[in-house]
Amino acid sequence: MVAEDLLAKYARLVVEVGVNLQRDQILVINTPIECAPFARLLSTAAFQAGAHDVVMSWSDEQSAHIRYQYGRPQLFTEFPEWRRAFYDDYAAQGAAFVSIAAHDPEIFKDIAPEKLTLAQQAAGAALLEYRQRLMSNKNTWCVVSVPTAAWAQKVFPELAAEAAQDRLWQAILQTVRVDSQSDPVANWRQHIAFLQRAAQFMNEHAFTQLHYTNSLGTDLIVRLPQGYIFAGGAEDSATGVSFAANMPSEEVYSLPDREGTEGIVYASKPLIFNGNMIDKFWLRFQHGRVVEYHAEVGESILKELLETDEGASYLGEVALVPYDSPISQSGILFYNTLFDENAACHLALGKAYPTCLAGGAEMDSVTLLQHGVNDSLLHEDFMVGTRDLDITGTTADGREVPVFRHGNWAFNQV
Repeated sequence: MVAEDLLAKYARLVVEVGVNLQRDQILVINTPIECAPFARLLSTAAFQAGAHDVVMSWSDEQSAHIRYQYGRPQLFTEFPEWRRAFYDDYAAQGAAFVSIAAHDPEIFKDIAPEKLTLAQQAAGAALLEYRQRLMSNKNTWCVVSVPTAAWAQKVFPELAAEAAQDRLWQAILQTVRVDSQSDPVANWRQHIAFLQRAAQFMNEHAFTQLHYTNSLGTDLIVRLPQGYIFAGGAEDSATGVSFAANMPSEEVYSLPDREGTEGIVYASKPLIFNGNMIDKFWLRFQHGRVVEYHAEVGESILKELLETDEGASYLGEVALVPYDSPISQSGILFYNTLFDENAACHLALGKAYPTCLAGGAEMDSVTLLQHGVNDSLLHEDFMVGTRDLDITGTTADGREVPVFRHGNWAFNQV
């Protein structure tokens, strides 16, 4: 069993640093029902921090599986109006949002991919305003995780159920820098300072492109738009409140030029998408678009992902994560993108963060597209980092600068 005081520290960290909840603000918690005990600790921490109210939005993937199994395809083109209004209304009131990302990685592997795609498209269209607010940092938000039984057994199949959950708890608390000896809030502020130094390195060089190569076969050029912004660790909301959108987080990230990706990239870890696994896959890009792909596992799911909409086959994020990150060094494959993306450099298919372009948060969708910013109903990260990954940046005057060497930041090796 994990000590209650450690869980309370974790909850306090999410409230005070994750969303940086302000006095009299509303907190909305999106949580699986299995994670109710930790959601209640978040609620306690929020009220202790001066929250006006804490609102729970519960989900149950077992019930969702039943619905997908027996519901007709037409059902999944619908999205309840009350759910759209729930998120739009709380976002308009300035609420902060915490989402607990904890799922059975393959719960929907026996469900027709068509149903999953229809549901994602319906939710994406209905929640467009809400998601745009979060991706433009108009509201503070944070994604965290806690173990569930099915997830823990996937990560540690050799352990009994309770032991697997305890082991996963230990791993999660380590990745978010929560221990019994120190103050996690202070730990995070120190960590954020390093990530912001790495972001400053990327921004000061004003690179025109990044070139990725490794022994898997990756040979990819990602062009960056003029005015790109790399961010990391923490960012500011539209009202000037600093918050950390992901816990854990080891990444420094920005957006690529929508039509500026060329070459081939090999995934270095499995991707969990819509309760299915996609593994051992590669993507080939021309003029920014995926024109060829293959997956040894889950190729039909990858096809559905890429065909979600026009923007799903273009990149929306480029994120840099050192191979020596604590999550990578743990040697654990989490089967959860929140963790696995912070163990390796990654890219994302789909929607870009407007805040990663100078002035982007104030631009409409047409203007963003004119500036090379991709748009989509989805934003799906996949991991490309390896021990031998090299990334070289090219400046406007043609100078080549090492960004990553042997999987890690080059500036930190000098």
